[in-house]
Amino acid sequence: MAILNDTRFQKETRQAEVVVIGGGLAGLSAARTLAREWLTAFLFENVFSAAPQSLSLLHVLFYIHSSGGVQTLLATTGGAQDRRFRGGAQQVALAIAGELGTRVMLNQPVSTINHHQQGVEIYSDRLMVKAQHVIVALAPTLAGRLRYQPALSGRRDHLTQQFPMAAVIKVHCIYDRPFWREEGLSGLAIGIPGALSAVLDNSPEDGSPGVLVGFVHGDKALKWSAKSAEERRAEILNCFTRFFGPRAGQPEEYLEQSWIEEPFIRGGYVGYLPPGAWISCGEELRKPVGRIHWAGTETATVWSGYMDGAVQSGERAASEILAEAH
Repeated sequence: MAILNDTRFQKETRQAEVVVIGGGLAGLSAARTLAREWLTAFLFENVFSAAPQSLSLLHVLFYIHSSGGVQTLLATTGGAQDRRFRGGAQQVALAIAGELGTRVMLNQPVSTINHHQQGVEIYSDRLMVKAQHVIVALAPTLAGRLRYQPALSGRRDHLTQQFPMAAVIKVHCIYDRPFWREEGLSGLAIGIPGALSAVLDNSPEDGSPGVLVGFVHGDKALKWSAKSAEERRAEILNCFTRFFGPRAGQPEEYLEQSWIEEPFIRGGYVGYLPPGAWISCGEELRKPVGRIHWAGTETATVWSGYMDGAVQSGERAASEILAEAH
């Protein structure tokens, strides 16, 4: 009697790392302990994009405090994950650049900064600009790659040497419609076995097209960045299929961005400090060096690591210069 193939006995199938049987104090305590541990792992992987052992405890506490708490960092309502920009977040930067006009000079990557009591000279391959002050609004690790004449202090250099960017690969899969909604699925998946760290429904407001966005974070991003594009695509689509069914493995378009490979950022979402670095040289992060001032979201005191923090840091650096002028 082929009872196992009878549709009357077919059940919903789910996959989990651990199953706890029993809803008494013992079972609930075991489940709560595991959930807390996995929440910590999720926080480090998806917020910091780095392994816990790589991060300074002081850096973690500062980062959480600057945003108002762990729940605010993770919240999709009233928190860090609350909003998207219709048309893309780049519109903010493009609008400000448009307001500034020709004062924004593109395709002029800076290589050298000469600084002295009378001012600064900024050099690219094709241009030299003289000024009274300079604001270096780069991630610390990139700021450390510029050439300074005279050289900066050893402590400042030591800081930038210890301030790597975290690692992230971002993938968009585009479908004719968000089919997962028709099956009662949210499009959210976390704690995924395999390359992906998290998946979200990133479809536009009108639901056309359907878009799933996937993230490869931390050590996973470093591991999979060494693979071929074909291997990454196969693995990521396999992850999508496990959670959302076979249609998820056949997108109309597959878009991948490895931020690790971008020469003018070298990672994402933000730089971080390892154990001991805040104590040994953290005070160098925002401290001006003569006529050189520092900005960038890593230097923010509120919403460090986010666009809000980037804005605050730029306004703070500008205020330092304005204060000297009065």
